[in-house]
Amino acid sequence: MLHLSLRQIEIFNAVAQSGSTVAAAQVVALSQSATSAALQQLEQCLGAPLFERVGRGLVLNDAGRALLPQALALLEQARAIEQAFGAQGAGLSVRLRVAASTTIGSYVLPHVLAAFARSHPQVSVDLQIGNTREVAQAVQALDADLGLIEGASHWQGLQVRPWRRDELVIVAAPHDPLAQAARARPLGPAALRGARWLLREQGSGTREMVEHALLPRLHQLPSAATLGSSEAIARCVAQGLGISCLSRVLVQPLLDAGELVLLPTLLPRIWRHFSLLQRMGQQHSPALAAFVQVCQTHAQGEPA
Repeated sequence: MLHLSLRQIEIFNAVAQSGSTVAAAQVVALSQSATSAALQQLEQCLGAPLFERVGRGLVLNDAGRALLPQALALLEQARAIEQAFGAQGAGLSVRLRVAASTTIGSYVLPHVLAAFARSHPQVSVDLQIGNTREVAQAVQALDADLGLIEGASHWQGLQVRPWRRDELVIVAAPHDPLAQAARARPLGPAALRGARWLLREQGSGTREMVEHALLPRLHQLPSAATLGSSEAIARCVAQGLGISCLSRVLVQPLLDAGELVLLPTLLPRIWRHFSLLQRMGQQHSPALAAFVQVCQTHAQGEPA
């Protein structure tokens, strides 16, 4: 356990520079008695007097002269830390730990990370990707400073804040029979119930949202296969192995390339929020606050 404090070192330096506790008290904004008491506490901690009294003034003795350069260096380091954090991390090398669910980590965060690297080059970001459950567990276990998830969090002690909106769309391969049928008229619940659905694994935010949106209308969601990656599902759908309901952020490049098509249906559009996840009561460091700000800036202009 440390017995010294920066305040004691600051007072020692002020006395050394001014030559008295009266003058030093004005520098450190304390009373003369409080300044003298702090200096005495420092000498007691070190087990040696640091000054000799000469008339009404105080002069450093040999122990004080030995301590002074170390005290000055310590105070200079403390000021550097304050200045670095006061400028939101500018000049200070910081490493953030961010956890993101699969779609966000693969398709949304790269743009955020690039923008953050340009504005805060001194801050490194370690990104781990998993499903929503794994992200929440990482934040809860203090393995991540911030989580970004696609679904809801059911863990106690975690705070969820909506970030940006995303649409879930039902897609198929262009040559899929359902895609051909949908050209004539939008698909109803009966046609969708009979489809071969490719779904994410349990614990995925996308899987939870799809079930929440579709089961009340379809009453069943027959799974032809379960895959642990939304990108793998999209590729399998493009090969005609079934249909799926996936993030538009993820499938848009495949839609643009003609490898997937949207299935018109009679169902309402499905929206969800991407969310920021943190521990309840967590205080943001300047670097983390800056990262969250870049996330919020990146979300501007998204559908609300």
